[in-house]
Amino acid sequence: MSVSSTPEGVSVSPRHIHFDVSEDLKSFWHGNNAFRTAFFNALSLQFPDGEQQFINAVRLYRDRIDDPKLKQEIRGFIGQEALHSREHKSYNEALKARGYDIEAIDRRFRKHMEWVAKLPPSRQLAGTCGAEHYTAVLANAILKNPEWMDGATPAMKQLWRWHAIEETEHKSVAFDVYRACVGNETLRRVVFLFVTWNFFKYTFLNTCSLLRTDGKLWSLRTWLGGLNFLWGRPGVIRRCLPEFLAYLRRDFHPWQQDNRDLLRRNLKELEATAGSGGPGC
Repeated sequence: MSVSSTPEGVSVSPRHIHFDVSEDLKSFWHGNNAFRTAFFNALSLQFPDGEQQFINAVRLYRDRIDDPKLKQEIRGFIGQEALHSREHKSYNEALKARGYDIEAIDRRFRKHMEWVAKLPPSRQLAGTCGAEHYTAVLANAILKNPEWMDGATPAMKQLWRWHAIEETEHKSVAFDVYRACVGNETLRRVVFLFVTWNFFKYTFLNTCSLLRTDGKLWSLRTWLGGLNFLWGRPGVIRRCLPEFLAYLRRDFHPWQQDNRDLLRRNLKELEATAGSGGPGC
């Protein structure tokens, strides 16, 4: 019996798509809205180092996996995350054109990731599972609620859709490796609390750093609009909160949220745009 829980019809395979968003990132690309643009850019700033750490954590256990299906999915996971890291490095480099001090932001987060890399392998993998849960829930929400990206440039919509699709496809890979090789439910849930703190901490700090450069850090209107976006209407964080907290259940598994139909619809739209030479591809 396979220890992989990735369901039938879901392929964990990297797509070699390149997005040129350098011109988009010279502006408030999300509907000319400073907060929404800064929020998504703040997430992007965590991806290159964060996703490299995910790869490293899974690699620590790769040789212990005998199941051919999961071994293949691990290869796909590493390939997808490597391409995400590459694209978001380019994304983040392009942010420098607006005068953001990306080096300082990177140093702050990299110091944390260097600390994570010194933890015992089981804690690194537990942290990867927790962080992958956050990306999977946000990915599902972006795919399910395309209106959250209303006003975004076409290339940026495509980049975030592509990332969300692949995060959904591989959402159980690290979890399955953890369950097969570690299996400590208490550790999984305790580490998730630390991941939660750090996810929101660095997203907030990055958002503030970007808004400071934009001259919007002390703008009450900007923050009220941002709080509404996250907690009011549409309420990006508010609406994701129950799914975030589901991770704390003892019987939790990523594919308890079976969103294969949503995945297929978005994949078809992504491939149609890429095939027609659409924006950002």
